[in-house]
Amino acid sequence: ADTAAAVSPIGERIPDLRLYLLDAQGQPVPLGAVGELYVGGAGVARGYLNRPELTAERFLPDPFSPHPDARMYRSGDLARYLPDGNLVFLGRNDHQVKIRGFRIELGEIEARLAEHDAIRDAVVLAREDVPGDKRLVAYVTTEGENSDLAAALRAHLSARLPDYMVPSAFVQLEALPLTPNGKLDRKALPAPDGEAYARHVYEAPQGDIERILATLWEELLGIARVSRRDNFFELGGHSLLAVQLLHRTTELGLSITLNELFESPVLHELAARFTNPTECLDWNRAVPIRKSGTQAPIFFLPTGTGDRSYIFSLANDIHRDHPIYSLPWPSAREEQPPSLEAMTPRLVSMMQAVQPSGPYRLAGYSAGGLLAYAVAHHLSSIDESVSFIGLIDTQLLSDREPKSAKEIIVDIASVLGGEKQNSQIDLQQMAEEMTLEDLITEATLLKRLPAYHDVHGWKQVCHFMQIAYSYRAPSSDLMTHLFCAQEIPPALKEELVRDGKLSHLDDESIHANTENLKFLIGPWHEALPPSSMPIIPVPGNHITMMSEPDNRKVLGDAMSNALQSIA
Repeated sequence: ADTAAAVSPIGERIPDLRLYLLDAQGQPVPLGAVGELYVGGAGVARGYLNRPELTAERFLPDPFSPHPDARMYRSGDLARYLPDGNLVFLGRNDHQVKIRGFRIELGEIEARLAEHDAIRDAVVLAREDVPGDKRLVAYVTTEGENSDLAAALRAHLSARLPDYMVPSAFVQLEALPLTPNGKLDRKALPAPDGEAYARHVYEAPQGDIERILATLWEELLGIARVSRRDNFFELGGHSLLAVQLLHRTTELGLSITLNELFESPVLHELAARFTNPTECLDWNRAVPIRKSGTQAPIFFLPTGTGDRSYIFSLANDIHRDHPIYSLPWPSAREEQPPSLEAMTPRLVSMMQAVQPSGPYRLAGYSAGGLLAYAVAHHLSSIDESVSFIGLIDTQLLSDREPKSAKEIIVDIASVLGGEKQNSQIDLQQMAEEMTLEDLITEATLLKRLPAYHDVHGWKQVCHFMQIAYSYRAPSSDLMTHLFCAQEIPPALKEELVRDGKLSHLDDESIHANTENLKFLIGPWHEALPPSSMPIIPVPGNHITMMSEPDNRKVLGDAMSNALQSIA
């Protein structure tokens, strides 16, 4: 026998037997298809001695025999016919499972995996690591090193099996775990990690819509770091998860149909269907990021660039007892408010539609913290209590020189577009020669300005930053937590040294403490006594404290602890 072969030959039937390959409905399968082997004919016994239940399970009426009392034996073996008429054994079907209404023979999947040249051993399980979400997971041992194995095996099975039989994950092991008796120890097979899925080289999502979709995928699929090149279904998505995704996106005002998801399952392609991202997200209500929880909700404000996607990522790192909502700016096509204070009544009404009375909890990242503070002060002025204000690396800008709209666009392109100095000079030169609208259009086309918004959206960003520069934080005794980044980005260091707020530039990183961050903390202490403003350092700089998962986890834990202290 060929012991290296992926399948075992059975050969042809002997003369006094009848062999049937049947599907789950007891019907013959086509030539070459996998079926369960049943044996009929004169050589079949009548049953097991004194085992009526097992006899009823294994010895069944033979519907293909001309004799009315004929029986056939259900072997439990999976096989298929070769073109020459010989049968090959493909495994057992003892482990039949039902997933999303489909009855699946795990042995059939294992047999198809064994046909791949790289596979030495293969086992398939139905796992339910998340209650209510049962998935197929394949465990394989291989011959030698195999890169991109999950993608290769998924493609191999997709060409041979229906989609519902293709495992979500493929876990590569050095050896299958065995019991002391030498049998497969199924309980010792590990849960799949991120490497077990068909992944592409990681490429960070770009723009609000991509980042929001990536966060929703991470939440629904239970994996980390979704790339903008990843495919929803290759990551383990299926029809039920697709329906849940549509429900979550609808809550956010993003209209996606099931057909669109099937036609564009790659994240950046799906996001590209939203041709006008400025108008996608709902600006008429507080959008639920997480509705469940026993505590009072936390209301988050957009950043100075109008970004709300950070809330989705951070919500996963804040204790799940806290419901979380996102408050929107007005539409970019509405008349823009003349001040931060003028924005607050509309936002308060949205909060009260969710939570009719206080105590309220607010938070904001970057310049969004200024708006959070303005909303909290407005609530206090109408005798509504505020129990938590979380400012995430928020600077008071009133002691700095206001900037023109063009200067703001150049600054944003410098920080978010990752520009080098010579590119920044180019934009500055362009700003001198172009209108604001043309500068935004050109910077976006050159990919120096992230495609968060259209021209209307970027003009709204400029307006918000200008009223943020003119905001004077009123004095208050409200408890306000300031979560400071421990490092200062190089571009900001240069600006602070130039403005005389830092005396030197050669520190590798300037850590968050009252001495080194006077430029950040000092202006706040003019409005708030130090006893009302705890300072909590967070690893990373202004960008990486939120973008890097490990740093964001520290931030989420710190916010959870601060919220617990006021509960």
